[in-house]
Amino acid sequence: MSSPDTRNVQEIGFILIPGFALMSYASATEPLRAANLLAGRDIYRLRTFSPDGAPVLSSSGVPVPAEPLPIRGAGLGTAFVCAGGSPRDWRYPGVLACLRQLSREGVRIGGISGGPYLMAAAGLLAGRDFTIHWEYAAALLEAFPDLSPRQARFMIDGSRITCGGGISALDMMHVLITERMGPDFARRVSDWYLHTEVNEPAAPQRASLAERYGVHHPGLLSVLERMEETIEMPLDRAAMARIAGVSARHLDRLFSAHLGTTFLDQYHRIRLQHAHRLLKQSPLSVSEIAVATGFSSLSHFSRMFRALYGIAPRQARRD
Repeated sequence: MSSPDTRNVQEIGFILIPGFALMSYASATEPLRAANLLAGRDIYRLRTFSPDGAPVLSSSGVPVPAEPLPIRGAGLGTAFVCAGGSPRDWRYPGVLACLRQLSREGVRIGGISGGPYLMAAAGLLAGRDFTIHWEYAAALLEAFPDLSPRQARFMIDGSRITCGGGISALDMMHVLITERMGPDFARRVSDWYLHTEVNEPAAPQRASLAERYGVHHPGLLSVLERMEETIEMPLDRAAMARIAGVSARHLDRLFSAHLGTTFLDQYHRIRLQHAHRLLKQSPLSVSEIAVATGFSSLSHFSRMFRALYGIAPRQARRD
């Protein structure tokens, strides 16, 4: 095995968008700090940037000092953009230009949590395997229909690194530290944070359907999975019953017994929850969101949305 590379200091930049998740940022930066500590010298140098060079507030209101966006020849080896909140608020043309410039200089570009959305907006994800936090996947698909994110914890595709955020950044940094320093050193870093179970890149971001719904009936699970896959073009009850391998009446009994609801109410809830995310995160009009979630009319969509959330769709967008 080759000896660890400690000869040169790698500069790694983090471009923080206001409202970024502090956990995602810490999960990505703390392993690098621990690596320096365990190596007994700086092998990584961290720099933090914001769109205007001012301290940037996390989603929890904690300010993080930052410098202006890096300019040509900044010396970075890797630059991550870390974003949280709503993609509708991520109007930072300077950040997009910066990402493109860094990419042209050969800097490895990464995105954490909502950061891959900004990478997509900068045109840096075409033809790449990538992921994004599941909460932002719908907005990304609507804004960039030619792209297809994978529901993975993190993805490394050459000079592009994407991560769903949260504690999955710990898994990602374990792999990146392994690339440079070897598996033994990376394991020491992970052990420092009691990170004893390092997940594979393709591990799921969310709990399984069985865990999320508290259901273990295989036929019912297959229907719930298809419900989440057919939001824009809902299937009727008879088609779903065939997928479950039961009669339509028996499917009704399964929903009542296992979920305490009806087939139609559950389908509506899944589609309306998707609509709620789009209202918060996408620039689509309310009418377009109604179509994207399979409702035949705006009035029907608005009525159902108000019944579930107690407010009109336009008010949900404002709030």
